[in-house]
Amino acid sequence: MPFPNPGTGAQLSHLTPRPVKGLFADNYINFQDPNFQQWSQQFLPEVYEKEVERYGNRTVSGFLRMVGAEMPMSSDQVIWQEQGRLHIAYDDVVVASATTLTMSSASHLIRPGMTIAINNASIPATVKAYVSGVSGATVTIEVCGENPADLPAAFTAAMVVNVFVYGSEFNKRSSDSTLESIDASFTTYANKPIILRDKYSVSGSDVAQIGWVEVTSEAGTGGYLWYLKSEHESRLRFEDYLEMSMIEAEKAAAGAMSVEGTEGLFAAISDRGLVYNNQAFGTAGLGDFDAILQELDKQGAIEENMLFLDRATSLGMDNMLAAQNSYGAGGTSYGVFNNSADMALNLGFSGFRRGSYDFYKTDWKYLNDSTTRGSIGDVEGVLIPAGTSTVYDQTLGKNIARPFLHIRYRASEADDRRMKSWITGSVGGNYTSDIDEMNVHFLSERTICVQAANNFVLFKNTVAA
Repeated sequence: MPFPNPGTGAQLSHLTPRPVKGLFADNYINFQDPNFQQWSQQFLPEVYEKEVERYGNRTVSGFLRMVGAEMPMSSDQVIWQEQGRLHIAYDDVVVASATTLTMSSASHLIRPGMTIAINNASIPATVKAYVSGVSGATVTIEVCGENPADLPAAFTAAMVVNVFVYGSEFNKRSSDSTLESIDASFTTYANKPIILRDKYSVSGSDVAQIGWVEVTSEAGTGGYLWYLKSEHESRLRFEDYLEMSMIEAEKAAAGAMSVEGTEGLFAAISDRGLVYNNQAFGTAGLGDFDAILQELDKQGAIEENMLFLDRATSLGMDNMLAAQNSYGAGGTSYGVFNNSADMALNLGFSGFRRGSYDFYKTDWKYLNDSTTRGSIGDVEGVLIPAGTSTVYDQTLGKNIARPFLHIRYRASEADDRRMKSWITGSVGGNYTSDIDEMNVHFLSERTICVQAANNFVLFKNTVAA
């Protein structure tokens, strides 16, 4: 910003602060210049040594450290299988006539002799039927308790219905020639690691004459640094990229990009998990939350879950929970808090139980920071099951338990690519080139595995700002 009093020696309108600590033609002060001597005498005694921490802790990593684990792998692809449903059910069956149903595929598992339940959300009643014949995608049924044994008139032609098998029935002296063995079903998923790189560079001259500034970094280190602080922040920024890439990454369509991409957390939940739009915990109360519990009941029903939320959603959930206390003045009962008003008015909840589920709630800085997802606001939080899945490890040759959410990184006896860092150049004791600079390189190769994604919930805001 220009100083006042032009022409008095205190005007520095041509100086331009730079976001990086590098020497440019317009960001340094020449104390030999007579125009600056008056400035140095007037202002230099008030120059602060300590850097002002105006943004506090700026790192956003730590989410995956809390909910996941990191494990090495030697291949360029990770493949796992997830078990299918135990029972037979379909939600895309079409009513063809009063006595026939059309399945979406001829490879369905419904066989003659099975007893099924048929329902449509718009019809309160559930119809039970006996499967008398199957021909490809066509299933012939006899409705129980109806005379004639047809579907009720409410089940109109072309209506889409839900069907599930609840048993079977056969006559005396029947054979099992119409029965077929049903093998256990499973679904195979795969993901590939991506290579992340970054670099910090400083010239030999800047290393030789360091401008010292007292700093405190996000990692808790403090002291007088200059160019090394920039290197340290480059490392912290790269570590953030390692986490953000695992959260945000998406696979590219075949041949659409020069890189293949990988499936990140948000993409996996959007594709295979549960997405809850426009939650209203603060206003709708437990109604919205109970709808989520009912959906979890249909999935794996993992008892313990973790909620990572943005500020607005976290406060809304606090309001939802605080509103359940209907005792005392204004809904506040000091008795349950040992008659302490201070304890009663602490309305920040970190854990609670609803139904048969335990939830642990925390704010997720990544969703609040204005330089990350906080600048968009379309993701309000995630629900992560706190459990493990049993998978077969081909390297160990046995079944092992792994967290539903974990990181796999490339590593071997020759090279560990979890987080590599090396220095090149001709400065700082390294002589790998004739360039008068020091380059600090960062590299990692990793992917994320989201197993049993049907137990994850992504809270999204689809309302236009």
